[in-house]
Amino acid sequence: MSAAPRTLVLMRHGKSGYPPGVTDHERPLADRGRREAALAGDWIRSEDLRVDAVLCSTATRTRETLDRTGITAPTTYLDEIYGGTPTEILEAVRVYSPADAATVLVVGHEPGMPQTALALDPEGYIERFPTSAYAVVAVTLDWDRLGLDADPDAELLGVRVPRAQE
Repeated sequence: MSAAPRTLVLMRHGKSGYPPGVTDHERPLADRGRREAALAGDWIRSEDLRVDAVLCSTATRTRETLDRTGITAPTTYLDEIYGGTPTEILEAVRVYSPADAATVLVVGHEPGMPQTALALDPEGYIERFPTSAYAVVAVTLDWDRLGLDADPDAELLGVRVPRAQE
């Protein structure tokens, strides 16, 4: 039996800076990354995606991205999302998503975020997935079943690329 409709939002961190002597894990957002992460939060809210829970990579740039979105849902920070494969990311969603959450946001990295969306919907298409982009995936399975069934029962609804309108 299928669960109530759920939404998985897979977001790539904002554009990061490259300060000398800073490890990849500790790189902060650049000014553009801060602006576009805030815009992504505005777009998520404008789509009426009420985020109930967040799973976020432990990297500095993902934490700063989440902060800039203004999304304040309960958050779990996970090392396995940093550099995670679709298998690892879906395992994190299964283990850490609250059963009653209708919408879960995962803030991570490329290629993990777009590859996870396509793993859930192999018929989907993603042309590009730049910084601050997010994929919206509709799922009809309980979180603890997501990615385990041969038929994932998921549909990639689209990819949003938040950029200021000139």
